[in-house]
Amino acid sequence: MAERILIYRIGSLGDTVVALPVFHMLAREFPDAERRILTNMPVNSDAAPIQAVLGDGGFVHGYFPYPLGTRNLKHLNALRRDVANWAPDLVVYLNEPRRWASLVRDFAFLKSCGAKSLVGVPFARDLRHHRPLPEYGLFEAEASRLARCVNSLGEARIDDPANWSLNPTAPEIADADAALLDWRGAGNFAAFAIGAKIDFKSWGDNRWADALSSISAAHPDLGLALLGGPNDSARATAAASGWQGPVIDLCDTLPPRQSALVIGRSRLFLGHDSGPMHLAASMGTPSVCVFSKHAKPGVWFPFGHHQRILYPRLDWSGGEPLVMRDATGEQNITQIPATHVIEAANKTLNQAVVGANGTMN
Repeated sequence: MAERILIYRIGSLGDTVVALPVFHMLAREFPDAERRILTNMPVNSDAAPIQAVLGDGGFVHGYFPYPLGTRNLKHLNALRRDVANWAPDLVVYLNEPRRWASLVRDFAFLKSCGAKSLVGVPFARDLRHHRPLPEYGLFEAEASRLARCVNSLGEARIDDPANWSLNPTAPEIADADAALLDWRGAGNFAAFAIGAKIDFKSWGDNRWADALSSISAAHPDLGLALLGGPNDSARATAAASGWQGPVIDLCDTLPPRQSALVIGRSRLFLGHDSGPMHLAASMGTPSVCVFSKHAKPGVWFPFGHHQRILYPRLDWSGGEPLVMRDATGEQNITQIPATHVIEAANKTLNQAVVGANGTMN
């Protein structure tokens, strides 16, 4: 039985959330092992480090951070010594598909750290690619591919909502409660995050302004909580200028885990293919999200059956096949019309009201 497990995982907020089922599995299968993560430091101020996502949820006990993309031999040798001195029994490779040369380089580095066993490196082609799901018109989710890579260690059970939990602590719950204290929208609100880590994943601030104004007109008593990083506040506030109900700006106010708890109290999450979208999914909050064609449909779609995805020319409701829209010329994210986002949001909000009244499952 392994006593020390090194988990190699790079990425930030959303990348970490989609790996949660594997982190749960490792904690379940190796409860007495010390688990540490070898991970990159964020490349910009808007990217939350993996430490801020996993927090004190009982997933790991420590970290070996390094600058992303570093080629400094002195730094790499120091990192290798630190890991080797800790002497991991097992290394779990838990990254997105990479080029063959990168896989070989990663494998060589991890072996040089003295690992007795290394699991999850996707040398097999099937493990490097997302399987097509013809019945849904989608491709396999990244969470599923990761689970396949490490299934020799245990079953990740990605369909179980419990395995997406951040395992919030009592102080974190108290922080989320305090953030909403005395806000008159606290009992009835939507959450909105305008941020997108890559520009071409952004739908456009003016489109969001039009959509939010129309959604609010249909639900004038609904509050709106703005969430995101330090560069999102001004943009989100401007986009929400036509919102009729109470608005609270929590951008750069709460860490990711507390932001997730706030989203979990909302009736609906609105945003892009982003970290906050995956936080919403981890909390079981219904979402309406606008996607670019950066990745194949399904790979980064959020977990759960209460999600509505607007992808160029395509609609997806959780658990259902893709629907092709009548969208001639709609080839990128900016061509997705606001009317589709508004319709999806209103439908989700109306369903939530009906469900609260007990007349709909």
